[in-house]
Amino acid sequence: MQNFALIGLAGFIAPRHLRAIRDTGNRLIAAVDPHDSAGVIDSFFPEARFFTEIERFDRHLEKLRRRSEDQRVHYVSICSPNYLHDAHVRLALRVHAHAICEKPLVISPWNLDQLQELEQESQRRVFTVLQLRMHPSLIALREQLAGQSGRGRAEVCLTYMTRRGRWYHISWKGSQEKSGGLAMNIGIHFFDLLMWLFGPVEHSEVHLNTSEKMAGALELERARVTWYLSVDGNDLPAGYLERGKSAFRSITIDGQEVEFSEGFTDLHTRVYEASLAGNGFGIEDARPSVTLVHQIRTGQVVTPTLARHPLLT
Repeated sequence: MQNFALIGLAGFIAPRHLRAIRDTGNRLIAAVDPHDSAGVIDSFFPEARFFTEIERFDRHLEKLRRRSEDQRVHYVSICSPNYLHDAHVRLALRVHAHAICEKPLVISPWNLDQLQELEQESQRRVFTVLQLRMHPSLIALREQLAGQSGRGRAEVCLTYMTRRGRWYHISWKGSQEKSGGLAMNIGIHFFDLLMWLFGPVEHSEVHLNTSEKMAGALELERARVTWYLSVDGNDLPAGYLERGKSAFRSITIDGQEVEFSEGFTDLHTRVYEASLAGNGFGIEDARPSVTLVHQIRTGQVVTPTLARHPLLT
């Protein structure tokens, strides 16, 4: 049994990490969040220590590090806001624990090199959560595409629209500096998926960039991609909100819809299983998508030379 600590207990994604820690047969011994609305922990690890100050949490982990093997923290799960991931991974390595960090691992790609150096110095691993790579339907799709080596570039269309209220733009998620912007906050796992399926980026264009929606095109090694991301509820298909649906997600390949709407319930647990076995997604796995999104969010909107997403035409 491994001992875990968790940073960002009161956040939206934390319950998936708590469940993964429990379902892999491990235990949480400490958690921290500046917000104390963290009662969710009672459903998983009611005996865990809880802190609202990162300094006291850090001190507690350092104290445990000097105790016996069965008392120290072996892994730190990081569910904090995007801009703090880098610092919190460093904290994990400093107390001689492995890190399992939500995506994006970092906002700026050059920080990955520094984390690699610290990883080597500490002899501990840095893992990230790229859960779509664990989805059975998407694994099968990748194997199918790998068997079609003679085909030309696929035509891919990515559309992801999800309603976010006014709170979104007031919170850290609405800040470019803290979240990395729309492409980083809601798009990075899709960009990682596309490169995992179709190879590295050869050319990228941004065709639209506002605080609520972004669009562009990619030329990958084996695909031409148009993409559209939006947190404007008005973009949702007619009747979606009335039926209680607040998000629309679609990926088509050569006009055929990729079905992966089910099977999401245990993907974090699968990521944890792989990480605990030493086979999780590491820094180099995260690098392509972090680099691409940084280019997208800092690049200029251009007149298209590649095809535009249908919603722009």
